[in-house]
Amino acid sequence: MSLTRFLRRKHWDDERAREIEAHLAIETDENIARGMDPDEARHAARRKLGNATLVREEIFHMNTFIVDAFWRDLKYGARLLWLNPGFAIVATLSLALGIGANTAIFQLLDAVQFRTLPVKSPQELVEVRLPERTPRTGSFTGRRVMLTNPTWEQIRANQQAFSGIFAWNVWTFDLSSGGESRLTQGLWVSGEFFNVLGVSAMLGRVLTPQDDIRGCASPGVVLSYPFWQREYGGDGSVVGRTIRLDGHPFEIVGVAPASFFGVEMGRTFDVAVPICAEPLVEPTRNAIDTRHHWWLDVIGRLRPGWTIERARAHLAAISPGIFQATLPPIYTVEDAKSYLAYRLTAYPAGTGVTNLRDQYERPLWILLSVAGLVLLIACANIANLMLARASAREREIAVRLAIGASRGRVVRQLTVESLLIAAIGAGLGALLARSLSRFLVAFISTDADRLFFDLAADWRVMAFTCALAVATTIVFGLAPAMRATRDGTAAAMKAGGRGMTNARFGLRRTLVAAQVALSLVLIVGALLFVRTLRNLATLDPGFRQEGVLVANFDVRNARVPPARQVAFDRELRERLAGLPGIETAASVYIVPTSGSAWNDRVVVQGVVQKTLTFDNRVSPGFFKMLGIPLVAGRDFDERDTTAGPMVAIVNESFAGKILDTKEPIGRTFQILVGPGEPNPTYQVVGVVKDTKYDDLHTPVGPIVYFPMAQETDPPAFLRSISVLLGSSLPPADLTAQVLAAAREVNPSMLVSFRTLDQTIHDSLLRERLMATLSGFFGALAALLATIGLYGVMSYMVARRRNEIGIRMALGADRADVVRMIMRDATVLLGAGLAAGAVLSLAASRTAATLLFGVKPGDPATLAIAAVGLGVVALLASYVPAARASHLEPTIALREE
Repeated sequence: MSLTRFLRRKHWDDERAREIEAHLAIETDENIARGMDPDEARHAARRKLGNATLVREEIFHMNTFIVDAFWRDLKYGARLLWLNPGFAIVATLSLALGIGANTAIFQLLDAVQFRTLPVKSPQELVEVRLPERTPRTGSFTGRRVMLTNPTWEQIRANQQAFSGIFAWNVWTFDLSSGGESRLTQGLWVSGEFFNVLGVSAMLGRVLTPQDDIRGCASPGVVLSYPFWQREYGGDGSVVGRTIRLDGHPFEIVGVAPASFFGVEMGRTFDVAVPICAEPLVEPTRNAIDTRHHWWLDVIGRLRPGWTIERARAHLAAISPGIFQATLPPIYTVEDAKSYLAYRLTAYPAGTGVTNLRDQYERPLWILLSVAGLVLLIACANIANLMLARASAREREIAVRLAIGASRGRVVRQLTVESLLIAAIGAGLGALLARSLSRFLVAFISTDADRLFFDLAADWRVMAFTCALAVATTIVFGLAPAMRATRDGTAAAMKAGGRGMTNARFGLRRTLVAAQVALSLVLIVGALLFVRTLRNLATLDPGFRQEGVLVANFDVRNARVPPARQVAFDRELRERLAGLPGIETAASVYIVPTSGSAWNDRVVVQGVVQKTLTFDNRVSPGFFKMLGIPLVAGRDFDERDTTAGPMVAIVNESFAGKILDTKEPIGRTFQILVGPGEPNPTYQVVGVVKDTKYDDLHTPVGPIVYFPMAQETDPPAFLRSISVLLGSSLPPADLTAQVLAAAREVNPSMLVSFRTLDQTIHDSLLRERLMATLSGFFGALAALLATIGLYGVMSYMVARRRNEIGIRMALGADRADVVRMIMRDATVLLGAGLAAGAVLSLAASRTAATLLFGVKPGDPATLAIAAVGLGVVALLASYVPAARASHLEPTIALREE
């Protein structure tokens, strides 16, 4: 009510004026009734009331005291900031940077971790899958490879915990009909997908269970709103038209609403396709019936009255029957035993599901902590500035206290000044956060994996920013305000006021020591992450990285007969090798460090090895092109065909860990296939140096290479062909030639490109993010701490001018003065570094899992950080020390 009166003061004043006039009229009438003259009666009424304007003011202040007082304090604080622009700019920009960085990181963390799906009652959604790190055997496709299709069908048929349940996963479709690929992000979804989520079509209709019936010949698809806008310009007549995905026609039945991006946080989709269409797109895979092909994720909506704990108990109860019914026939006795022991469980899915949480949740929390420390250092700097201003305003505060102002009133006024600074800093920080959060998303995205986050500010982000503003006000504003009003008015009115000055100076020294300590923590962390990135970026993967173009040929539409597929691969490779500028060409199943993997269990002399072995299929010339040294034996050549003996080339780790010999040439081993099928036997014909396989972070393990020409299951293998092209020419100069050659070989083939070094670069996005941001925050923290130390030493020199003048008058030379000042700076710096070293050792352990090639308590890193920060801080302290040494004693004594 008081705020309404304050904001509508003119209207309120007019009402009070009318009330006063009515009161005067009544009083005048009563005076006339007593026999007074009308003029005299009105004057008497006015005299009785008093000053009408003053009465209105008193009534107004009685009803708006808090708001009005705050408004006056706010105006007074704004005037002071206007008169001190240097202080205002430094303080608000420091806070804007600190609050903006914190808000941006929290906004991304909010989008990854806390924000709920834009669907009906998201808190009712749960994910049905196996517990984390459950070992599984088979083949895997997609990002959320939790269950097989036979398992999903059994869950759907036997569950009672959910009012609706659906299966889904991601897939990359190609929109092109030939030439260079034009990839689009798709979803495999069961028919219940949209209904369970409560999502209605913006245009047309959504998919239903009738759209997802086995053997569907002409399935329909639903487009996402962004894809509809991008590809069809928002054409309302798109429903009923046909879209070709991987060369197959699909009818467009509807368009999803603009707010719906799917169920995977961090990513969106372009087309949703029913699961029944999978055999049309991948006729050789048979993922729908294969019991050991893991490619689906399942989400359900809890029935009314059911809790997630009850759903877990129910899933555990029906699990034995489900896994008994879906046991893969190719499993060994041990694998079957493990499979039958699986138990399904439920996890909350209201905030969506995403692999990004595992990858970025911990780094984002660490970065948020780092940004918080930077903000704390900035607050300490501003607190020092506020203490300096309080010292300059000692007399003003003392006078106000002396003439009757209470300590609480003065503290409130000083706190409102701090709140004004914090509010401006928070406002600028919120604007800065919008750009910073987009930068963070762009930083961790790649051309092959574009991330999508709804970065619109929700209540959590707004509450976080407001909480930061209030917290910073308390940290840098309240303590200086309490300190400034703690001492008596008599002490403040003295010219020297040394006791009060020393007390405030002690607080400023403590703040600077804390800044140095926190800065050391951040610098140590930054160096650890920078060294981790450097260790990975300079790591020798064991093969050539530069000058290798990876051309991926999707041959599903090429309609090559199975009997000719191996020959087709050879002809394509030889055609590409003859192009101008291409030095070498080699085919490969798994591109090194691409994140893909293929492993098997090996049998040696009848014993199944416990260590899994990574597998790959390569063509002749693969090792030579990538510069992988041949240690013993020979490379693959024209002898290695299906007509000859099955051969393999192994790496040194395979020879040592699996075959347990230094002379593996001629030794044989088997690949474990499963019960009822003979295990193929391979003879080792060569040994190559160890190399990285799927990822730079993964330790080198046993790898076995098989010749491409001896592939015995080409229909499943040759969905696509990856050809590595070695050339010194820029990739842009090669792609046009490769596309032209591909059209000549088969115009229906689709081609996509990437470079091997870019693949490795993209695999280090998390480390690059941590190194870049922690390095920036560490440098910023060091700068703030250095400025703080410089400010304290300058303040100390200014306060000790008289003492320095007397010392020099008594015979002290300039070197003595410099030593005296630098000694104080060294004590401050030493205390901060000592505390920072202890904090650094404790804090660095929280990031141990993110480090590579360096230990959390690495003494060299701590020493480099301490020496670097110490040198910079001492140089900053030397400036006021040198200035003090040039002080003229007569001038200083005259001031005394």
